[in-house]
Amino acid sequence: MKVLVTVKEVAEVEEDFELDGLRVADQYLDYDLNEWDEYAVEEAVQIAEESDDDVEVVAVTIGPERSEETIRMALAKGVDRAVRVWDDALDGVDLLDVGAKTRLLSAVVEEEDPDLVLTGVQANDDSFGATGVSLASAIDFEWAAVVNALDLDADGGVANVRRELEGGVEELTEVDLPAVLTIQTGINEPRYASLRGIRQAQSKEIKPLALSDLGLDAAAVESDLVLTDVYEPETESDATYFEGDAGEQAADLATVLREKGVGAQ
Repeated sequence: MKVLVTVKEVAEVEEDFELDGLRVADQYLDYDLNEWDEYAVEEAVQIAEESDDDVEVVAVTIGPERSEETIRMALAKGVDRAVRVWDDALDGVDLLDVGAKTRLLSAVVEEEDPDLVLTGVQANDDSFGATGVSLASAIDFEWAAVVNALDLDADGGVANVRRELEGGVEELTEVDLPAVLTIQTGINEPRYASLRGIRQAQSKEIKPLALSDLGLDAAAVESDLVLTDVYEPETESDATYFEGDAGEQAADLATVLREKGVGAQ
């Protein structure tokens, strides 16, 4: 059995930063693994650990060489090997839309031929949450979104899942494999990478793939999204902090509210 996990490197912005054109300057960015993808990685590794059969876990990411440092953390947690998709044609793309990501990941699925694809529900940075379902549609796999519990049957042909619906409702359903499941936070407790795992990750394969390796060209990464402006929102009001103990703070707050006519008859 093969489980393919999509992972994404996301940037976290420091509290004080400067803009460089249409992006935050690199020196103010720290990179890490997308939060939802950490849960997808853990779920895939647990499937491999709990199965009596041979299960290979493969991670795939779309990112420059810099992202290998992040994807090695997935390898350190038990992923067997990784695939990194990047091409010069991607350097000039400000934002990859869901369609472009789907085309790239579909080509990887065709090459890897997995039984199960796990993705995070959404990304920390752009908050896109449609890639998993879009991928399932493109490759004609069954799918379930926002999965918060997963159990594979004994022969590995059916996934028994619990998924979140709107309004706090949960659904129990069976999904025939091959399938794509988007994983919700809280489905498990992601492990920390051990020192042994970190050392082993250094020798695990991260296979770079260009568009031509996947049978694609620059048209595959053309995006309908255009980044037109980036700015730091201006503060529209000032915050007032009341000094003193609770009683003094309450008195000061009451004075301000009266001055603003709150509670006036």
